[in-house]
Amino acid sequence: MHTQKLDDSVLVSNYIAGNERCLEILILRHKQRIFSFIYSKVQDRDVADDIFQDTFIKVINTLKLGKYNEEGKFLPWTMRIAHNLIIDFFRKGNRMPTFQNTDEFDIFSVLSDNSLTAEGKIIKNQIHDDVRKLVEELPEDQREVLMMRIFRDMSFKEISEQTNVSINTALGRMRYALINLRKMIDNNNIILTN
Repeated sequence: MHTQKLDDSVLVSNYIAGNERCLEILILRHKQRIFSFIYSKVQDRDVADDIFQDTFIKVINTLKLGKYNEEGKFLPWTMRIAHNLIIDFFRKGNRMPTFQNTDEFDIFSVLSDNSLTAEGKIIKNQIHDDVRKLVEELPEDQREVLMMRIFRDMSFKEISEQTNVSINTALGRMRYALINLRKMIDNNNIILTN
């Protein structure tokens, strides 16, 4: 069996069945694309190396636990893991870039690429549509705070005054809105990469 020419899904199945070489082939096959994506966001080779390694540690753990769902393709799934680790990296260091507040709901613009191809624009629009639909599913109080903060660029003080709740309550609602969005994104297997 010549493993180099096998489809990703076959390599994943063979790796799960115990053929360690198949994972090595998958990593080599996709290393350049995944690493370039990570590096383009963090702009630091050492950090990109760490996130790349953490990505494949998560891939290995998920495959070994039997939690990989073949509905999605291997590369987009791996890119989503890398994307989430990049967000975690920015959060941990309080390095998260600020939102671009426009009429469009663009919460994930922090990871956007300015040089979008036609395909990239379609994907970006699909991401925005997916996020908008998820926002609609949030509980009313969380959705209200999120919309005021993101769409109308209101401060938490202004939000608390308009909604007649304390600033801490407004902050809490925003926090829960973001937590719930992330859960819905994970549960719906939405990939937020271009």
